[in-house]
Amino acid sequence: MNITVIAVGKIKEKYLKLAIDEYSKRLSKYCKLNIIQLPDEKTPDKSSLKDELIIKEKEGNLILKHIKDNQFVIALDLKGKSITSEEFSKVIENCAISGNSNIVFVIGGSLGLNNSVLSRSNYKLSFSKLTFPHQLFRVMLLEQIYRCFRIINGEPYHK
Repeated sequence: MNITVIAVGKIKEKYLKLAIDEYSKRLSKYCKLNIIQLPDEKTPDKSSLKDELIIKEKEGNLILKHIKDNQFVIALDLKGKSITSEEFSKVIENCAISGNSNIVFVIGGSLGLNNSVLSRSNYKLSFSKLTFPHQLFRVMLLEQIYRCFRIINGEPYHK
């Protein structure tokens, strides 16, 4: 299985880079992982709604350039479906069973995802109604993907 994570924004903190490296290493047992880090657009402190829509559109266009037609796209969105780790593992497993072995997870910038990206997605997933720093969220996503593969393979995992 091929897993791609497209994320807007740069990881600056060393401890987060180390965590991403650790989960990337763990995931190599289960899948081929590709992380695409895209630059975020700077949002002015007093940006208007119009400014924010323009920023989301620019980021969205950049994201879409990295998505191929044959990829199953899971958008991380506050309005997406909130599920358990076990249910998440079923989503991943069902992708593999139905021939969708190229899965792309999309993490937007600080303003969220543009409607064009949400429209392209096959599944919208919410981890929580809470807001997380995007850099930390990348680690959380990789941990949950790793947990999914552990569940799918009947291996122990922390409940």
